[in-house]
Amino acid sequence: MSIADLLLPAFVASLILTGIHAYLGVHVVERGVIFVDLSLAQIAALGTTVAYLMGNDLHSTVAYFYSLGFTFLGAAIFAFSRVHHRTRIPQEAVIGIVYAVSAAIAILVMSKATQETEHLKEMLVGNILSVTWPELLKTAVLYSLVGVFHFVFRHRFLLMSLNEAEAERRGWNLRFWDFLFYVSFGFVVTSSVAIAGVLLVFCFLIVPSVTAMLFSERLGPRLAIGWSMGALVSAGGVALSYALDLPTGATIVGTFGITLLIVAALRRAFRGYSGTPQATSL
Repeated sequence: MSIADLLLPAFVASLILTGIHAYLGVHVVERGVIFVDLSLAQIAALGTTVAYLMGNDLHSTVAYFYSLGFTFLGAAIFAFSRVHHRTRIPQEAVIGIVYAVSAAIAILVMSKATQETEHLKEMLVGNILSVTWPELLKTAVLYSLVGVFHFVFRHRFLLMSLNEAEAERRGWNLRFWDFLFYVSFGFVVTSSVAIAGVLLVFCFLIVPSVTAMLFSERLGPRLAIGWSMGALVSAGGVALSYALDLPTGATIVGTFGITLLIVAALRRAFRGYSGTPQATSL
């Protein structure tokens, strides 16, 4: 097998993941629920773990539907824990609790399974090099359907993320639309975790969006910056993992983090040199 045959599917998978996650990341960052993806990803991984304990292969159809079912449960929890003006409990607290409990249960379940160490490693960082072209095709079709859904209802989802007070003033059922948002999110996360693992999925969602926020407040430029960064960093991470013989998923995660630090430092230095106000710190 040539280098291209080995690395090209992983790079294409990264492009597909970047495409949908950079968009969803805009919603997540604007809503202030930064760790919702990490939490949903952990719930999806818990579903896969339960399926594995029941004797199913990690990448089987049965494991996928276990993971999807658990993710829908998480979507319901996050939708109905939406913060409103009468509550004192921030939604990030609920998200953190769900993540911690899901991770703990997954560890308990894995303690009863064989090869639990390898399963934990794959759950966290995935094995993106093992992705196949048929799997990529199915994932691309699914993400395209989710993208069409979000395009059709883009005005509602964007207004709820950018101006919740206005959406509430219009009398929309926010919890219902939140549930639809998180369900669509759940379809994406379930497939993403199976390909890339919890940590890499989180990076694809948050890092490009945060980087784009350093340069623009408009949706179009933010998406363009996020998609461009995701593609370039993914290519660099895949190449670096091959050159240094490192795990691909973890290398891409590290590359995302280093790139964000460099971009933020350069922007701060440039704005300081030009005499303009300093950028908001990360």
